[in-house]
Amino acid sequence: MRIREVTGRGVWQLVHPPCAVEREDDLEEVRQMLDAGEFDVARDELRWLLDGCGDLVRAHQMLGEMAADEGDFALARGHFGYAFDICRAAFPEGRLPGPLPYELPENQALHESAKGLAWCLRELGKQDAALRVLEEMTRWDPTDPLGAKALAGSWITTVELQLPRPPKPASE
Repeated sequence: MRIREVTGRGVWQLVHPPCAVEREDDLEEVRQMLDAGEFDVARDELRWLLDGCGDLVRAHQMLGEMAADEGDFALARGHFGYAFDICRAAFPEGRLPGPLPYELPENQALHESAKGLAWCLRELGKQDAALRVLEEMTRWDPTDPLGAKALAGSWITTVELQLPRPPKPASE
């Protein structure tokens, strides 16, 4: 996995390994399986695809979504987190040199995996880590197409409402 600047646009896109590009048709078949409700077959197919291409970000994202739908947030976190980490490892010196817009198809699985990761972290009681992921998403694409800012705001409000109120001072 690496990134490259999109000529003349001042934005960046992920460059997926050849094995991932070669498996796009297979991922479309998996989408059809999921649409048909064939979840076990789809899961087996995704695992098989990952066996031949461990950095297939979209497959990790799809497995993460399946696990989250089943309420297995720890497993979902693993898949979303792996996708998140392998993509971020492509950033030079761990820093993104410019925007990584969601509108580019090559970047979408990372953004969607990051949002899934944030959701799972929150479900697992790791709200601060979840908020950091959402904050990072807004740095990748300031237009915030997946609503990371609003989601973070709703989580912060929820937490603030649950905090115990300090006792009123005794009047003298």
